[in-house]
This record gives sequence, C-alpha cells and structure tokens, in this order.
Amino acid sequence: MRSMARTTRPSRLLDELATALAAAEGPSAVTSFRQPESLRRAAQVAVALGWAPTANEGVVASLRDDLLAFCRSAAVELHGREVPEARPSLAGTALALAELDHDPLADEPKLIERAAAEIVSVRPDADADDVLVWAASLRHHRGA
Repeated sequence: MRSMARTTRPSRLLDELATALAAAEGPSAVTSFRQPESLRRAAQVAVALGWAPTANEGVVASLRDDLLAFCRSAAVELHGREVPEARPSLAGTALALAELDHDPLADEPKLIERAAAEIVSVRPDADADDVLVWAASLRHHRGA
C-alpha cells in the first residue's frame, strides 16, 4: 500500500476511500486478523452490554467510523496543503469546535481569538481544545 501511495495521487486515493465507505453494504469477505485476547474478551463483554448485536458487527461499525474520520481528516489536511489560504486559523477552528459542542464560548468569538493568540506563546503546538480551555480560564478569571 505504501508503494501505491507514492505512485498514486493522494486525492485519488482519498476519492477511492470515500467511494468505498459510501458504497452500500455488499458481499462480505471472511478475513483473519490477530487480536489480543484481552481485546477479544472486551468485545464479548461490550456485546453483552449492548454495544452491538455481535462482536463482528461492532468491529465492522467501529472500523467504518474510524476510516470515515481518517478520510475526513486526511481530506481537510490535503485541502489545506493544496489551498493554504483556505486553512482556518486556530481561533476559527476553536470557534467551530465550540459551536459543534454547543459550548457557551461559541458566543464569545473575541475571547476565543484572544485565547488563541495567547496560548501559542506558551504552547506553540496548541490545538482547538487547548484554545477552548484557555478561553474558559480567561472567562473564569475575568468574572472572578
């Protein structure tokens, strides 16, 4: 697969991945993979607790969800490399996360912008979650 990634454009591979994930369930193939005994037991217990009708269905659903999240993340990353001006700022990403999480900070975009500007001086690799924690702290100390 690694050699295919070198010779095939990433956007083509992402299209292929998205197409495969969007396809309706079709025929299945029996596969074999090694899994730790503890994970197999955990899946059995999770099924007993209602996670999925069977361990196989739970694993398939989990793999599909994980691959879908990977596909989305890779597509955003690829788009950001191809069109850097379209990449959202750290503050913009944090604001979008706050909106998705119905966080009250979503109503304070200026505070989020301030938090994003400040946190990178302390933590250069800060992400949107870090910005929201910083913004919550700023809001808390503002009210104190």
